[in-house]
Amino acid sequence: MVIAITGAAGMLGSRLADRLAADGHQVRGVDLRPEPTVGYVGDIRDPALLDRALTGATVVIHCAAALPSYPTDEIRSVIVDGTRGVFDAARRAGVARVLHVSSTAVYGLPKQVPTTEAYPRSPVDTYSAAKAAAEEIAERHRADGLPVAVLRPKTFVGPGRMGLFAMLFEWAEEGRHFPVLGRGDVRIQMFAVDDLVNAVVTVLHAADDVANDTYNLAAEEFGTLREDFQAVLDAAGHGRRVVSLPARPALAALSLLERSRLSPVYGRLLHKLMADSYVSTDKARDRLGFRPKLSNQDAILRTYEWWRAQRQHHRPARDGRTSRDPWRQGALAAAKIFF
Repeated sequence: MVIAITGAAGMLGSRLADRLAADGHQVRGVDLRPEPTVGYVGDIRDPALLDRALTGATVVIHCAAALPSYPTDEIRSVIVDGTRGVFDAARRAGVARVLHVSSTAVYGLPKQVPTTEAYPRSPVDTYSAAKAAAEEIAERHRADGLPVAVLRPKTFVGPGRMGLFAMLFEWAEEGRHFPVLGRGDVRIQMFAVDDLVNAVVTVLHAADDVANDTYNLAAEEFGTLREDFQAVLDAAGHGRRVVSLPARPALAALSLLERSRLSPVYGRLLHKLMADSYVSTDKARDRLGFRPKLSNQDAILRTYEWWRAQRQHHRPARDGRTSRDPWRQGALAAAKIFF
C-alpha cells in the first residue's frame, strides 16, 4: 500500500513510518519537522501540501495533533482545522480508508469505569473539546461512505516518550522520593507505544466493516499509580519511596501554578490523577482480535531504561511542543528539596 502518515516526526508517527516501511509499504510522511521519516515538510493546514502527499495514497493515518501544553487557539486550529483539512484532502485524493488517531481524552473525566466506546464525549478543556470535534469530523465522513477507523488510545508510553514522564525519571535517578496526590491508590491505565503500533497495523489490514468503527486501545494489565511510580523508583536503586501529599491542598497549589504558567501540569491531568481512569478494551479484542502484550509497568520501565541510556542528550523544552522532549518543570523543580 501507499500510506500517508501525518505527524510522521512524532513519537507514534515515526514508529509507524519505520514499521510500515519495513513491512514493504510505501510511506509518505507529513510533518513540520524535517525528520528522516518525513518526505513532505509543512503544516497539515496547508491544502496544497496535503494534495501532494495524499494523491495516489491508498490509506491515510492521521496522527498529527497539538498537545495540551499548546496555546488555546493553536490547539483548536491544529486539531480541528487540521483534521478537517486532512479528511477533505483524503476525499480529493480518493483514498480507500482513513485511520484517525484520537484519544480517550474525548471522555473528559468519565464517571463510569471501565469506560466503553458508547460513553458520550464529555470534553472538559480545550484539548479534549478539540479532540471531540475532530472525531465529529471523522464521523461525518464515515457517514458519507468513507471507511474511517477512529482509535482512542490511553496515554501511550515507550522509548522516546518524554513530556512529564521525564520528571518522574529525573527525580528517581537523583535518588529522590516521588509525590502522589492522596494515597495514590487510583488505577490509571496507559498503553505501550509498541502495542499501539501493532494495533494500528491490525486495523490497517482489517476488513472495511471491521475497521470502520471506533476502538479504545489500552493496556489490559495495570495497577495503581503508586505501584507504577514505585516500580521506577525501585529500578533506580536508591531505596526511595512514593510519598503521599494531602490531596486537596496539593491540588489547589498545582492549579495555582498552572494558572500562573509556572508549571507544565494541566488541569485535566490533575483531576484525572484523583480518580480511577481506565477504559474497556473488549471491543478491540472481540472485533479486531487485538490484545496488547505489555502492561503499564512494562511500558513505563522500558521507557525509563531508554531514558537512562539517553539522558545526556535530553534538553528540556520550555514550551512542551512534543511528547519526545522533556518539559521544563518550572516551579516543581524547586520542590525537589523537600523529597
